[in-house]
Amino acid sequence: MTELGPVAWPPAPIRTERLVLREPEVRDRTAAIELLASPEVGTYLGGARPRDELERTIPGAPGRRPGLFIVDLDGAMIGQVMLTRDTGHLRQAAGRAELGYLFLPRAWGHGYAGEACAAALDWFAGALPGEPVVLATQTANTRSMRLAAKLGFTEEERFEAYGAEQWFGVWSPATPSA
Repeated sequence: MTELGPVAWPPAPIRTERLVLREPEVRDRTAAIELLASPEVGTYLGGARPRDELERTIPGAPGRRPGLFIVDLDGAMIGQVMLTRDTGHLRQAAGRAELGYLFLPRAWGHGYAGEACAAALDWFAGALPGEPVVLATQTANTRSMRLAAKLGFTEEERFEAYGAEQWFGVWSPATPSA
């Protein structure tokens, strides 16, 4: 796995009490399009992407790449968790491992995001011991702010970007993830 370091990818599916974190499959295409086209999901990400564009650009299975986990509940995709080595979209995150997550609105409010992100962080801590993970979210995204706190991210700074106040936090493997 070149983006995060010398880690074999993909790992075996990660199982939690209710979820499976796994690689994307063709059966995830419809849910992936729904996720990226959702106005609710896009609220703090610059807006939803046009469905017709997504239909053209996601021809089969959603893009497979190291660090991308599909979150599966009872055999169906409900979201995704990403661990990536940031490429510099934010100066604060450049070169650091960054956690990202998107969940379908029908999956909100059930604790799935916390469960999935905690499992991904635990996997990361085992794969790259001692390496911290960063997370950025708009301060207006109260759900994401609560999740970051629950996962054990601590605030490093706040700043303006993309026309909104951003919160930037760091998680250390020594910090409990759930």
